[in-house]
Amino acid sequence: MSCITAFIAAVPTANRDVFITHVHDAADVFQEYGLSSAAECWGDDVPEGKLTDFRRAVLAEPDETVIFSWYGWPSKAAQEEVMEKVMSDPRAGPEQNPMPFDGKRVVYGHFEPVLEFGAAQPGGYVDGYVVAVPKDARADYEAFAKVCDPVFMEHGAVWIMEAWELEVPDGKLTDFRRAVAAKPDEAIVVSWVQWPNRAARDAGNAAIMADERLAAHDCPFDMTRLIHGGFEPVLMR
Repeated sequence: MSCITAFIAAVPTANRDVFITHVHDAADVFQEYGLSSAAECWGDDVPEGKLTDFRRAVLAEPDETVIFSWYGWPSKAAQEEVMEKVMSDPRAGPEQNPMPFDGKRVVYGHFEPVLEFGAAQPGGYVDGYVVAVPKDARADYEAFAKVCDPVFMEHGAVWIMEAWELEVPDGKLTDFRRAVAAKPDEAIVVSWVQWPNRAARDAGNAAIMADERLAAHDCPFDMTRLIHGGFEPVLMR
């Protein structure tokens, strides 16, 4: 079973170029040891929410930008094996490739892909989502996504991934559960929709909101706690 490690972090906006160099260098090392795929996305349209949002998820400061990223692995066991090797490689260490952001506020977790439409494209534009879903409603969520996601594809999306919580650790300052105010009986779901560009995304989302097919289906989670945002990929491989 393949595995996805998803990340959210707050990066000083002035460090954008340094961040891009950092993530490219890091991905080189990880892929050398067996990482399947990598994506790093810079916040572009990240709205504030009434209860939860991406900025609050990582305690972002006014001069920081939220990033939404993921690594793909052949399996959870492969992820653990690669991490062990990378941890001993000086190229990935703080002396040769220091983090240009506060690592203490990084949110991360491991997820199982449960549904995918289309395929990753170079560049483009990414809408990222995180939501808490009742653990006993996994089948309902998958059924809901199987109805909704094709509508997104019809309106211009090129790739959709839905991933269910596999291992989501608690953090001292931030974590995925706090990000969406998850209850003990809820699982975290991370998903993303890739579009050809920002204009296609804006037009597609407007069309989706007006599509009556979605209104006919009950949502199996609390929409008021869903966090979402638009991101520009700065690495996609």
